[in-house]
Amino acid sequence: MRLIIVASDPMELRSIAARTVTPRKARIGLDWAVSATLHGSEVFLAANGAGGQRAAAAVDAACRVFAADAVVSTGFCGALDPQLAIGDAVMATCVAGPEQRYPAQPIETTTPVSKGLVISTDHVVGTSAEKRALHAQGGSVVEMEAAGVASRARAFALPFFCVRAVTDLATEDMVNDFNAVLRPDGHFGTIRLIKHMLRRPGDRLPELVRLRQNCTRAARTLGEIFADCRF
Repeated sequence: MRLIIVASDPMELRSIAARTVTPRKARIGLDWAVSATLHGSEVFLAANGAGGQRAAAAVDAACRVFAADAVVSTGFCGALDPQLAIGDAVMATCVAGPEQRYPAQPIETTTPVSKGLVISTDHVVGTSAEKRALHAQGGSVVEMEAAGVASRARAFALPFFCVRAVTDLATEDMVNDFNAVLRPDGHFGTIRLIKHMLRRPGDRLPELVRLRQNCTRAARTLGEIFADCRF
């Protein structure tokens, strides 16, 4: 099996990459890309920034140099289901994008995972009110890239998989405005984020520290899943 695995940020993929052998950097115009072997499968790991368009571009670039058998969207997500905890994994049964839905195939893994609808938006969903509204539409988790990946997998007639790990809770209201610091290139501006945080350091800095810890935990979950999964 030859897999293209796409995320928005290298942090989402590093725990997976750490379990590969013979990793090789790939210079194909993406933010970060590595080809390697993962328990007998050839994999192409790509991170190209936040958002559906950046993720779709990553699939296109990878397909030009890597003959894939399937495409996987992975990375972090926000919980919509109040039962989900930090670090929990969710396997998509379907991805709902802004314009259409994309069925997702099941992944075989011994790691505990929930199954559900992944909602893919064009912005960071940071309020519990919006999360409740999306949960009412049937969503289990929310993120920003899966629909872009799924659309290109469909265009290339490749099977599509999606697995995500939770970094913020359904009941959580973020005090940092990540949409305000998200640049057109799909990256969160560090200087903008620091300036934003310094206006209210008492609550915004602790949230950033906590979110970083949550991301580390979620990345570890993804590494565990990909270490034993079968597509």
